[in-house]
Amino acid sequence: MEYLVDMRTTVPEGTTEEGVADMRRREAARSAELVAQGSLLRLWRPPLAPGEWRTWGLFRADDADQLETVLASMPLRAWRTEEVTPLTPHPNDPGQPPR
Repeated sequence: MEYLVDMRTTVPEGTTEEGVADMRRREAARSAELVAQGSLLRLWRPPLAPGEWRTWGLFRADDADQLETVLASMPLRAWRTEEVTPLTPHPNDPGQPPR
C-alpha cells in the first residue's frame, strides 16, 4: 500500500546551525536507506511559507503499523508532525498496467 505523508518540521528554539546540519545529514542518510529498502518512493517540496520546513513523501508499506515503524526510524521525526493519507489505486491510473 502507498501512503502520502505531509511532514512539517519545527526546529526547536535554541538549536544550533551545526545541530540542524547534523540532523539534515542523518535524515538524508536514513532516507537513502529507506529508498534502497523500497519504503520511500518520492519526496516533494510543496509551496512554502517563509520559514516553513515541509515535505511531502510517498511511502510504501504493508500496513499502517509498518509505515509507523518506517517514520519512527527517521531522525527528523523528533522535530516534526505528520499527516498520513493512505492511497488506493484509481481504476484509470495511467501508471498501472492495463487489466
